[in-house]
Amino acid sequence: MNTFQRAAVGFNALVRPLLKAPIIGKYISGAITEITYTGRKSGRTFSIPISYKRRGDEVSVAVAFPDKKAWWRNFYPEGGPISIELDGVQRSGHAVATRNGNQVLVKIRLTEN
Repeated sequence: MNTFQRAAVGFNALVRPLLKAPIIGKYISGAITEITYTGRKSGRTFSIPISYKRRGDEVSVAVAFPDKKAWWRNFYPEGGPISIELDGVQRSGHAVATRNGNQVLVKIRLTEN
């Protein structure tokens, strides 16, 4: 595990409890939430906090430092199933990652639960 990955693990460990906190969670949940997905190769289930923007039934995640992260590759280029917590409710969706140079955007189309 490199330095960036260790820092990310530490950051994620701090953010997760804040998302569940009664007061702070309400304020940050409009911009930060948790996604859950199954690794394409490993078959393991992962949950990570992400920053997002929502417009109706579409959620966009701009991946910061994409070359240092691997999670988005599970959705590149064909896409795959994902779960995202929105407004305190787990929602299902289909995520597709696109890459344009050094920028990676993951778009999640929410499906009916």
